[in-house]
Amino acid sequence: MSNPRISYQMASHRPRLKPPNGKPIIVHLVVNVENWLFDNAMPRKILTAPHGLEQIPDIPNYSWAEYGMRCGMPRLLDCFSDRGLPASVSLNAGVIEAYPSLAAAMRDAGWEFIGHGIHQKSIQGETDEAALINQSLSLIEAFTGNRPDGWLGPGLKETVDTPDILKAQGVEYVFDWVVDDLPCWMTTAHGPLLSMPYALEINDSIVYAVEKHASPEMYRRLADTLELFSREASTQPRVLTLGLHPHLIAVPHRMGYLEKMLDLLQDHPDTVFMTGRSIADWFVSECPPPKE
Repeated sequence: MSNPRISYQMASHRPRLKPPNGKPIIVHLVVNVENWLFDNAMPRKILTAPHGLEQIPDIPNYSWAEYGMRCGMPRLLDCFSDRGLPASVSLNAGVIEAYPSLAAAMRDAGWEFIGHGIHQKSIQGETDEAALINQSLSLIEAFTGNRPDGWLGPGLKETVDTPDILKAQGVEYVFDWVVDDLPCWMTTAHGPLLSMPYALEINDSIVYAVEKHASPEMYRRLADTLELFSREASTQPRVLTLGLHPHLIAVPHRMGYLEKMLDLLQDHPDTVFMTGRSIADWFVSECPPPKE
């Protein structure tokens, strides 16, 4: 089956877009802040149990994630604040109750809140997907005063109905479809929905938790990507997203590499840092949604 939501188009055939503020490399910092339930199986593991006999509670793997919430998140908040960089947070809405001081710190820092389910569990296992999405968005709205415009599914997972449900509930853009370096218009039963670039190749979950590379690997990938984007950006803007998790990138032996990544990006003459909302606004002004 060809892509049922986004019509195929080679990147070289897309209409040329005017870069925002004359800066064609658009950097999006996305921090995934998740609620791993203590009395459930962990979404991912750094340490397997002896003889593979996994049981609940899973103390080492729960602690792996919670270290990021306790120690990693202050590092990220300070790092972005000190540099004056905007950020987006894809938030499990359960974080608001489970880690209230952290939720308040991100809100007070002006981060954009993106819906990310309630707990770190695949939406494909839910019996009432629409109700879960609405609850997630409503919890964030009650906490921040704004209903999220964007959505990133836990694990980037969707059912065949997810885009239709998101559009019906007022979501304007989704990050699950990692198919292009620029936003694309998606087809839903309720009108066009914007698919926003996200990151699998420059994503600490892939680099460190799945592929298990050494600490410098993400910096090397960014440097190589930036070199290519610098050439391509002479003819077309590019969105360069960094997918970050506090228990992965913000541990002591990796945090310095994130700082080097930000140095590299900030020193580049063609970069601009934007949130999901500002990227969407720029793209819509350049490429309005197709008429229904």
